[in-house]
Amino acid sequence: MDEKTPIIISFSCKEWNTLTKILIMTEYKLSRRMRKIVEVSDELFIRSEDRPSVEEIEDINNKSLNRRILSILPKRAKNIITSSYIIPVSSGVITGYYFSNPKLTPTGLSPLIVYYHGGGWTFGNMEFYEAYLSHLADVTGACILSIDYRLSPKFKFPVPVEDCYDALLWAAEGTKYWKIDPDRIFVAGDSAGGNLAAVVAILARDRKGPSLAGQILLYPITDGRLRTLSLEERKDTPMLNAKRLSYYIENYQREPKDILSPAFSPLLSQDKTRLAPALIITAEIDPLLDDGLLYAMELEKAETPVKAFTAPNAFHGFMMYRHAEGRKEGECAIRQFVSGRTLKNVQFICEDCLKRETKLHHSPLEIKDEKEQKPKTE
Repeated sequence: MDEKTPIIISFSCKEWNTLTKILIMTEYKLSRRMRKIVEVSDELFIRSEDRPSVEEIEDINNKSLNRRILSILPKRAKNIITSSYIIPVSSGVITGYYFSNPKLTPTGLSPLIVYYHGGGWTFGNMEFYEAYLSHLADVTGACILSIDYRLSPKFKFPVPVEDCYDALLWAAEGTKYWKIDPDRIFVAGDSAGGNLAAVVAILARDRKGPSLAGQILLYPITDGRLRTLSLEERKDTPMLNAKRLSYYIENYQREPKDILSPAFSPLLSQDKTRLAPALIITAEIDPLLDDGLLYAMELEKAETPVKAFTAPNAFHGFMMYRHAEGRKEGECAIRQFVSGRTLKNVQFICEDCLKRETKLHHSPLEIKDEKEQKPKTE
């Protein structure tokens, strides 16, 4: 062979996507456990396809999880009971999945987290979220109502928004039947679900809806224009890329101008005052990093209580996976928030570290929270 003759190596589409994924994981120096999470979760969400077909979407949303996929998810809490409810919404009905611990509820009133799942307003495998949310209910001591809102492309903006708000109204009415403290209702969500939780918090204020104790936003999409620096610098991360994000936006919107609506892009809301206190958790290896941080900055400017944490070396979606870096710290922060600790005292550390610190300092944060929660006497 002549020295100048080029060597041509051909790859199939699948082989090329696998090679690209390996290079991306190498670039971000993921641990062995984190690489396994990426590889196995790819089997469910087919991230190699930037624009999955309607058939592929339906298959993912209805797929039963195999042992390999379940191995990377939190173990389902045995003491948590799951019930399902039919929730009436505008022009239809949706399903809600309720996670509760029967041993805790009779002792008093529990906090309630109304949870909106992620998936770019397109994906929503409820078996996948059942594993995570039953675990989260056990960790936090809260009851959780997971909302299976209607998905795009069949149901575009603002249908999912209205589904989620209607579900909040329904849940607030149901607090007396579930032994829920009506003063401790939180909205929460991850990714597109974080977007919906942020929007619902705005609607609850504007429509004089239920009073919220807080909003928990996990790596949320807050600006549909997709113009942030983190999106440019992290456009090809292991769990989310710019092409898939663009697909989600196009899939969700009815027309291009929808992205300018505060109900689509809460970052663009002109009024961020008087909103529920917000706990925002972002990931370092995530195109949506700035979406969460910029929203936190805007809430702070508007004097809405907010606390934002960025999990180092964590990727988009990390809260869902058993051995993902940052998950334990994130769960601990959520537990502190829903249990009544003021936002300024919430810490992003694991439970064992928090217990050691509390013991070392004789519980100063708990004492301070207790004083701030006591009603003032004249």
